[in-house]
Amino acid sequence: MNKIKSLFGAQDMTVGNPTVALLKFAIPLLIGNIFQQLYNTVDSIVVGKVIGDTALASVGAAGPILNLLLALFGGVATGAGIIVAQYFGAKNREGLSKAVGNVLFLTCVITAIIMAVGSVFSKPLLQLMKTPTEGGVLDGANAYLVIFFLGFIGFGIYNMGSGMLRGMGDSVMPLIYLIFCCILNIVLDIVLINIMKTVAAVAIATVIAQMVSSVLVLMRLKKMKDVLDFGVKYMKPDGRLCRNVIMMGLPAGLTQAIFSCSALVVQSLINTFGQTVMATNTVIMRVDAFAMMPNFSFGMAMTTYIGQNVGAKEHERVRSAWKHGMKISLIIVSVMVALICIFCDTLMGIFTKTPEVVALGSSMLRMLGIGYLFCTVMQIFQGIMRGAGDTMSPMLISILSTVIIRIPLAYMMNSWFEGKVFTVMGQNLGDNSQSLCIFLSMLISWFCGAVITALFFRFGNWRKKALQSVAAENDN
Repeated sequence: MNKIKSLFGAQDMTVGNPTVALLKFAIPLLIGNIFQQLYNTVDSIVVGKVIGDTALASVGAAGPILNLLLALFGGVATGAGIIVAQYFGAKNREGLSKAVGNVLFLTCVITAIIMAVGSVFSKPLLQLMKTPTEGGVLDGANAYLVIFFLGFIGFGIYNMGSGMLRGMGDSVMPLIYLIFCCILNIVLDIVLINIMKTVAAVAIATVIAQMVSSVLVLMRLKKMKDVLDFGVKYMKPDGRLCRNVIMMGLPAGLTQAIFSCSALVVQSLINTFGQTVMATNTVIMRVDAFAMMPNFSFGMAMTTYIGQNVGAKEHERVRSAWKHGMKISLIIVSVMVALICIFCDTLMGIFTKTPEVVALGSSMLRMLGIGYLFCTVMQIFQGIMRGAGDTMSPMLISILSTVIIRIPLAYMMNSWFEGKVFTVMGQNLGDNSQSLCIFLSMLISWFCGAVITALFFRFGNWRKKALQSVAAENDN
């Protein structure tokens, strides 16, 4: 009974077998991340099947803008998780209670800003990205974004609250809430889109489901009386705590924002290739989001593991952590890559009935497969750096790989490939050959990112950051 109960509470990762601790934490996290992706993926499947490729292109065009603003918020959530993990590892109840309260205060402020900015500037950004107006692609994308941002507070509270729960080692309860709300989202998607027949229907369904998940997470935090105190008085802004959360999370947010900004620039290039390539890219990015989940999950697990052990001053566990994380992550990702390569036609067929989109997407997915192993190296090493308090290095790596390398490479390849016809993985790309620049530049940037990350991990100052975090905690 005690073992079962331990699965549904905070997990102390400063003791026991590191591999077991990482697996126990990461597997629920992985499942949860998969269901998180289902929110937007189901939107794509439903609109692609019920309305058609034009609506699918609308959802795809909205994606980069959505990810850009969500990235900045997600970065602060990462910072919150690191701070909470370190307080939890140090067994500092008062500090942990204040940290949770101040994070919720920041959540209210940040979500209000994003709700206002996102709903006002969504259409101008879509136009700046050269989103086509034909067939209602622009209007559909704008409607999707505006509705999502007006209900952004649900997404914000759920993700920030889940980040704090994970910082305390609890990855199971956020998973349970997410599964419930994902099922709710699917049901609402199907019902509303068959009534409304517009892209706006799936956005409304997603907002409702996220509101429900945010309420469940707040209830969970309130019930964790064994490790923290939860109340309005702990939401009183503490300048030092708020600053630490922001300073820890902002580089992580900028990291994802930089990636999203590069996606905006690349999306502008994609939009010049026409509706077939736009729809293909939308599906590939949906599959890619799932394919990246093991890497993201184990990267986040490493951040929590390192954060708790830094707080507990378990330096030997910090030093040896990468071996355990890299081993299990590479095994899982290798199996996943094999499955994608075998079943890519089936995966593409889930989203669209158009043979040309299925054929083009399948060949690109097979080509990208090896890249997910490069991403494993990046996420494990970067997760360790973040948990130690070094969130700047991952940001610099993102700038190098996604801005300095990928964007110029994509545009140069676009010029080189003009008028040429290519065959990739046995598939003749025909008139869509030029779009190869999009996916080949992505693969190359992943490889470069893995090499750069390994160098930063080997020669960077993340170990010094870990010692500084412990020293700062002792001073307080």
